[in-house]
Amino acid sequence: MSLPNPKRSNENASLSSALNPSSNDRGIYWTIGVFFAIVIGAITILGQYWSIEPTPFDVVESAMKKANVTDKSQLPVGYTYTATAISIAETLMYKRGGYLSNDVTVPSVLLDNMPNWEFGALVALRDAVTALRNHFARAQSQSKEDPDLAAGEPQLYYDHMSWGLPSSESEYQKGIESLYKYLERVGRGGGDAVFHARADNLRQYLEVLDKRLGSLSLRLSASTDVHEFTLEQQGVTTLPKTPWLAVDDIFYEARGHTWALLHILRAAEVDFKETLEGKNAYSTFLQIIHELEYAQTPTLSPVVLNGSGFGLFSNYSVTLANYVARAGAAILDLRDVLLRG
Repeated sequence: MSLPNPKRSNENASLSSALNPSSNDRGIYWTIGVFFAIVIGAITILGQYWSIEPTPFDVVESAMKKANVTDKSQLPVGYTYTATAISIAETLMYKRGGYLSNDVTVPSVLLDNMPNWEFGALVALRDAVTALRNHFARAQSQSKEDPDLAAGEPQLYYDHMSWGLPSSESEYQKGIESLYKYLERVGRGGGDAVFHARADNLRQYLEVLDKRLGSLSLRLSASTDVHEFTLEQQGVTTLPKTPWLAVDDIFYEARGHTWALLHILRAAEVDFKETLEGKNAYSTFLQIIHELEYAQTPTLSPVVLNGSGFGLFSNYSVTLANYVARAGAAILDLRDVLLRG
């Protein structure tokens, strides 16, 4: 009669335990799995929430609030334009999730749509403030520039992806503070700060916008093979077809740029209204605004569709390029009317 081997029995028990984990072990694994699922779900939801584009705001109402007045006729010339530039900058800083382009933490580091949107809006803001400093706030080319604008404008050109010291937000905040100082002086009147709403000043700004929109339209159109073939046939140097993974980057950059530009031109409509009407250019100016409004039409798909031709799916980039190109063409017409009118 043989006796059982204790050593072999222990080995069998260990093997059985490894193959059949206890209920406590299964509970631990289940808890860890649920924890990570909740974390991933929360990050996804938060990232989607932060990626929602800011809604348009009323530029006149925003300016009246900053001026603490109840009638838009009380707003001095140039106040609406400057207040709108400040509101755009503050939107970039304080929207959902704050400023995301320079974040290095989750979920911001995983996002690309909103950072590209921010960059597009930032470029439009920079152009607007540069025009304010170099043209609208100066009587002529030999005039002394405004000290607050001279101090504030360079701050907005700081690296938009800097997360160290100084960070992008801290530099942009300094620019906003300088703009507020100029805004306060414009609101007081009396010549302490000036805003010259002349046709030649506006025309110089429109020249920059014409080039910006032309470049955006070309980059958006580069999402299709048709774009490259057509321009090659015309003997024009073309951009290569946009890589599939970069299509949404350019789309959201253009969305951000047109969003900011829409507000800037709505503000310019207020401050330059007499000039535009005097040059018989008001209707052309409104056409630009309408095209930019169409460019902000909400998208129905959660992803940027990139169809071609008359296929089953639409092409968001080409649709947006159409509105951008039409706005650019209207700007070209407006420049001509301002020069001859």
